[in-house]
Amino acid sequence: MKPAWDQLGDEYAASSSVVIADVDCTASGEELCESFEIRGYPTIKYFLDGDSKGQDYQGGRDFDSLKTFVEENLEVKCDVRNPTECSEKEKSYIEKMKAKSKDDRVKQIIRLEGMVGESMKADLKTWLRQRLHILRSLDG
Repeated sequence: MKPAWDQLGDEYAASSSVVIADVDCTASGEELCESFEIRGYPTIKYFLDGDSKGQDYQGGRDFDSLKTFVEENLEVKCDVRNPTECSEKEKSYIEKMKAKSKDDRVKQIIRLEGMVGESMKADLKTWLRQRLHILRSLDG
């Protein structure tokens, strides 16, 4: 799996929304691994906006499977400063939230962060992450 992981890291090295990293749980990373309850190796964890505990990745371990997962679940393509890659839905949300006060946007972030761990359909979870990214980008 190491070659596929390294290739994925190279693929996203310049990404502003995805970080590919590894930790040696038998050496200097032992304390970090214990804090995330890593028991087997290799274990892949991924973190979404607002998620400090991480989730276990259960997909394929080859490069194509890993890359597909990142593209579909982790990579953020919409940039509020240059929305050319944003969907019409995202562009509309950006304009709507720009018109709100910072306090209103903070309230929205808090509300959406509270929904992060809830069970919902994949497309709704994606839209939730997109909205959080937009809101944080507007004030970041």
